[in-house]
Amino acid sequence: MSALRALFAGLLAWTLLVAPVSAVIETYEFSSPELEKRYHRLSQELRCPKCQNQNIADSNAPISQDLRQLVYQQLEAGASDDAILDDMVRRYGEFVRYRPDTEGAALWLWLAPVALLGTGLVVLVLMLRRGGAVAEAPVLSDEDRERLDKLIAEDDQ
Repeated sequence: MSALRALFAGLLAWTLLVAPVSAVIETYEFSSPELEKRYHRLSQELRCPKCQNQNIADSNAPISQDLRQLVYQQLEAGASDDAILDDMVRRYGEFVRYRPDTEGAALWLWLAPVALLGTGLVVLVLMLRRGGAVAEAPVLSDEDRERLDKLIAEDDQ
């Protein structure tokens, strides 16, 4: 049992020592605080092409490191935020943005859920107005009613 504890303690110590080393720490010297704010805002807006559910600020993927470096270089070269975003979209497609434009093909991505929901509501209202899908019970004739009463009476005996 003590060997198992020693192994566990060794694994825990190794994890605590190695985990900080695997984190990527990048420092950039910005020429102004305004550029640094823009850098952080842009790196939050751009999605990692590899990770897909992380922005480039949070991702440790090599491509995210390259994109952060590219954003830094473009900011320092005087590029506007729109120019940087347009360049990234040109390279990686509209998917690289967490908030895609509401124009062109991306407009369908924004409107499709609304259109489907509206269509569903219209179908629901029409079904409710028509009485739904419930069929009315047929009316029994006097002859059929007598036969039914006879069958029920026989079943009770």
